[in-house]
Amino acid sequence: MVKFELKETPTTPYICFDSETGVMRIDGRSIPENVIDFYHPIIKWIDEYSQNPCNETVIHLKFEYFNTSSSKRIFDIMKKLERISIESGKKVTINWYYEGDDEDIYFAGNDYKALISKVDFNLHEL
Repeated sequence: MVKFELKETPTTPYICFDSETGVMRIDGRSIPENVIDFYHPIIKWIDEYSQNPCNETVIHLKFEYFNTSSSKRIFDIMKKLERISIESGKKVTINWYYEGDDEDIYFAGNDYKALISKVDFNLHEL
């Protein structure tokens, strides 16, 4: 499996998923014109990765802003990672980062944390 990387744009986040280390990053703003098209290859990569995941998978999510349609795809990513943990028994950690004064991102992280209960989910103030 190859490393998956996308450069950040004004409307899409930086993406870097490494199947050899099990470290994944999404960083920036997510307001793509077509959310389904943007997130499709990302979700497809996770589906392939789930066939042979690392002993430990860690995803770092650091959003400056995301729109409602992106929030559904972000949740889909987290559910797929949770499924990896459940089905393989391997460790999965989700790290959610937020600026101290950004209540929207903080509360979104708390909401996701309440919905994703089978993996370690950490909130980190920047």
